[in-house]
Amino acid sequence: MSASDEVEFTGHCLCGEIRFHGTHDATNDLKACHCSQCRRWSGHYWAAILPKSLTIKGTPKWYRASDFARRGFCGNCGSSLFWQHDDSDIIDVAAGAIDSPTGLHLLGHIFVADKGDYYEIADGLPQDPAEN
Repeated sequence: MSASDEVEFTGHCLCGEIRFHGTHDATNDLKACHCSQCRRWSGHYWAAILPKSLTIKGTPKWYRASDFARRGFCGNCGSSLFWQHDDSDIIDVAAGAIDSPTGLHLLGHIFVADKGDYYEIADGLPQDPAEN
């Protein structure tokens, strides 16, 4: 991958206490997660990028969401910002916290077997009942 295949991004929480910047793959695999934890965490469903590099300014609070992952948020305004698997150095970044224009495109949905009963997924994108 060349440097031209990487896209820079910036973003922040609602109050601006937590700010971040980095790069991600231009063909980033942005999928929406509909699992019950992500729905509770985000208020609907979760979509995040997998950055190539990430610098966080400010100190997010971390919540141990399961025995294999943690979720990062702003302790001041409560914005849901990050997700990190214990076995990875990569911190996923909430697509909704990235400054516009993002250039991101949703490619599909995961954990749709666990989606909320109050909405339908009708955008024609691939739907995986579990994780891909």
